Amino acid sequence: MKDLQKHIIRVGLLLGLFAIVATTLVALTERNTRTQIKENQRQALLDGINALIPGEEYNNPILQDTLLLPPTKALGTEEPTLVYRARMDEQPVAAVLTVIAPDGYSGTIKMLVGIYHSGKLAGVRVIEHKETPGLGDKIDVKKDDWILQFENLSLGNPPASKWKVKKDGGEFDQFTGATITPRAVVGAVKQSLEYFRKHRDELFAVAEEEE
Repeated sequence: MKDLQKHIIRVGLLLGLFAIVATTLVALTERNTRTQIKENQRQALLDGINALIPGEEYNNPILQDTLLLPPTKALGTEEPTLVYRARMDEQPVAAVLTVIAPDGYSGTIKMLVGIYHSGKLAGVRVIEHKETPGLGDKIDVKKDDWILQFENLSLGNPPASKWKVKKDGGEFDQFTGATITPRAVVGAVKQSLEYFRKHRDELFAVAEEEE
């Protein structure tokens, strides 16, 4: 009887130890996975920013040099977003804004818009959309180079009145069989340039505590 009790206790202890070890391993794996996911997201964001503002054009830690914007109608955002500021030797170089085109054919289109301090576009990248495959999805640089045409443009080039697709009397190509999507992107990019022009100094301002 005593031997049976000892055996039961021994088995119970072994099962308890196994449970502790298993739980610890699961927790460690989950923590490491979570850390890796965050690192992957950070690197993907940095890659996206560097596609607009080449790394050799700035020398500040751009993912830390940020400004939190409240929901901003001019940018189409309905929740706070971060502005990433590029600087070279503490001098402003460019800002990368999160911009939402609310009027895509299949819903909202989320973009990163890079704008140099001069007001010239560094570039635009669509990072999230639900546009029709083979038609509206040509706004994705992986599908087509249409989005690259924004590089080096500004509110004066072309004139503000020409920031439309050609079907509406502007200078930007639409897609065959798809006008709504490029129209939404062109409109959102123009609005982001207008917002930047009005708020440039605020976007690059450094808080007193940072100084």
